[in-house]
Order: sequence, then C-alpha cells, then structure tokens
Amino acid sequence: MDHISHLEKMRQYFDSGITKPYAFRKEQLQKLKRSILSHEQDLYDALYADLKKSPEETWVTETGMVISELNAAIKDLKSWMEPERVATNLLNLPSGSKVLKEPLGVVLIIGPWNYPFQLLINPLIGAIAAGNCVVLKPSEFATATEMVMKKIIEAVFPPEYIFYVQGNGAVVVPAMMNNFSFDHVFYTGSTAVGKIIYKMAAERLVPVTLELGGKSPCVVEEDANINVAARRIAVTKFSNVGQMCVAPDYVLVHASKKEALLAALKKSIQQFFGDKPEESYSYGKIINEKQFNRVIGYLQQGTIEYGGRFDKSTLFIEPTILTDIQPGAAVMSDEIFGPILPVISFTTKEEAMQIIRQHPNPLAFYVFTSSGTRENDWLNSVAFGGGCVNNASWHLTNHHLPFGGRGFSGSGNYHGKYSFETFSHKKAVMKTPTWFDPAIKYPPFKGKLKLFKWVIR
Repeated sequence: MDHISHLEKMRQYFDSGITKPYAFRKEQLQKLKRSILSHEQDLYDALYADLKKSPEETWVTETGMVISELNAAIKDLKSWMEPERVATNLLNLPSGSKVLKEPLGVVLIIGPWNYPFQLLINPLIGAIAAGNCVVLKPSEFATATEMVMKKIIEAVFPPEYIFYVQGNGAVVVPAMMNNFSFDHVFYTGSTAVGKIIYKMAAERLVPVTLELGGKSPCVVEEDANINVAARRIAVTKFSNVGQMCVAPDYVLVHASKKEALLAALKKSIQQFFGDKPEESYSYGKIINEKQFNRVIGYLQQGTIEYGGRFDKSTLFIEPTILTDIQPGAAVMSDEIFGPILPVISFTTKEEAMQIIRQHPNPLAFYVFTSSGTRENDWLNSVAFGGGCVNNASWHLTNHHLPFGGRGFSGSGNYHGKYSFETFSHKKAVMKTPTWFDPAIKYPPFKGKLKLFKWVIR
C-alpha cells in the first residue's frame, strides 16, 4: 500500500473517535512505556553503535528522559484533559465559559539523528496524550536506533494509529506533505531543512512546530565561579561529542577571567575523558563522515588551545578549545554541532552583545555570574528560546519547563504538559441559559448607546 492511501486510512481511524477517550490514551502511553523498557538493552546497543553513547549517557539523555516524560503524562493526563473553566465578561452574563482540549487529528513527527530516540519519542508522547493519530519519521542516519524504534512501535501499535515510516527523508517527507493535509507537523533538525518543511506546510495551511538550532552563547562574567562554570560547560558541550542543539556553541568570557577559565576547562576535559578520549567510556563519536568532514574544517579557523586530534577511521574528534578566531570564520557563523568550543574574551557587555546579535534568537543562552543584578540584565538583554543561570543545557531535562526556540531557532514548544498543548486545539465554548433573555440585546438599538458603553468597557 502506498503512503497516501495509508494516510487516508489513518484519517478514517481518527474520525471513528477511538483515540479520544481518556482510557484509550492512557492505555497507549502505558503500552509505549512497557515496550520501551522491554527493549532497553537493544536501545543501549543501538545508541552505542550509532553514536558510541554509554548506557549511562543514554539513560540520562535518551531512554530515562523519555520514561520520565511518560510517567508525567500517565500521571497527569486526566487533569490535562479536563475542560478549563474561564470567566465570562459582563456583556455575556449569566453565561458560562470553558475551554475544551481536542486532538488535532493526524500529525507528522520528524526526528533527527543526534538524539534519535528521545527527540522522536518525546513528541510522540504528547501527540498520543492529546488523542491524535501519528506518523513517525525517524532519521535514516542513526540506522541501528531506527531499527529498534521500529520494533518498539510496531510491537504495540497498529499502523492505522501510529505509522512508522522509514526511508530517505528528502524523498519520503515531501511525498507525504505534498499529497496529504496533516493537522500538524512537528520537525526537529536543522534550520535549513526547517525552512523547507515550513514552506511545504504553508502550501496547505498546516500548522508546524519547528525545533531547530543556532549558535547558543555562553557568557562567563568576571564574578562567576570559574571552576564550576568550566565543569558545567564542558560536561554538556562534549556530551554526545557536541552533537546537541542546546550545547554551548561558544563562550564569551570576561577578559579578566579568560586564562583562568581556559585552565579550568582543560582540567575538566582531562578529568572527564582522560589523555585519550578516543578510548574513554564516556566519550562518543561523530555520526558519519559527512559530519566529520564538516566539523574538522573548523579546526584551522583559530588557535588550537587544547585538543585538535582526530581519526576519520573511527569518526573521532578530540574535545577542542579554539581561541584567536579568525575574522569572518565559519566557526562563528555556523552551528558547530561538534566538539569544538571557541572561547572569546570581552571587556564590556556591549562587546559581547555585538557578537550575540550577529545570530539573534538562539535556541539557548547561558550566563555564569554571582550577581542577581547581572543575571537579570543578561536575561533581559538577550532574546532566546530557553536557558540556564550557572548551568548549561540541563533545562531541557525538566519537563515542567517549555522547550523551544524563536525565530531561526524554531517556533512553538513542548515537554510535559506543553507537549499535550502543542498537539491539542483549544476549543472555546460559551453556554447561555434561556431563562434570561433581555430585550436590550435585540434591535431596535436606537438610544441604547450609553448603556452599551457601560456594559462593553
């Protein structure tokens, strides 16, 4: 069966109403959780094969994070689904008003390769919780994980409810989007591809959520705790070998603390990964040769302060610190998405802001400071998706916070209840009693202006 005729079958399945009851949605979430846990070892093996992630890193950033989201959704689904009572204005009294949450319909979720499990399945949780039918398109570049996810999904869900589509995304996605009107498209990946998805969706007026990337700045102020800052920057920058959309892309450090920060970063990298990171249990690899070749191209665009070794045969690139960045260098215009950390000094806030403004609306922003005044000043000066104070990247693991970008780093958000809301339509309903029906509301209106001005204000 071709994809389009199958999508029409999904539409019929959704229209039958089977996905809407609370009991059905909760059961599907529980099925998904059981299926994931029964394939836990398979996921460890697959993510090691694709990205050389350790089981511990996989649990924190992939499997465990998804299980945490599932637990929250199962626990809170009933309250999320409840109609929301809202106030009624004077004009419409004694009516009652409420907001109903209804599923959107048949939605498409497109996942990336860097966190191939978490970034496909977390949106799925929200879509199931909201009562939708879902087409899942995993990344074809994380091949081992793609196959395990296929087993997880197809073991518990019929294809007319959750349809797992494999293949070349550049072919498969346009074929579906140009011939079928989805009720929502959720895409995680590069800004360049995000623009293409957005254009295709616009042709059919399909709403989209775009989770993109960008150059996420990290500011280290002169009053920061340098040793803690170095550890917290290094642990997330070099997690998954820098292939993380919210990794600190570059560091802006106050000139008075530059040398101290560089020394602390080198010390942290050594403590985390040793003298030979290629042999480290905790250090991964680049996904493929295309990405490897792109990332090593940045090594010549500044002074290598630390690291710089690489091995194409194992797709290994050492954790690297770059200083003295060349003017106009691509490493300061592209999203690096690899284990290279440019460190640039500043003396005034305006100097740092000039660099940040070159790539506005980053997905994330991090500031390290001991001053509440400076913290608020930075948070109010930079427009960004989400971020941390005295930390980096960990905000995305808190499902009580909305996760998403703005501008070139994306649109819309998700995680926890926000995922449920992304895949729901808020339907406004006002109910008016018939026992009270004043003549003033009906024509003729002549002479009622003064009264209308009193009621509508």
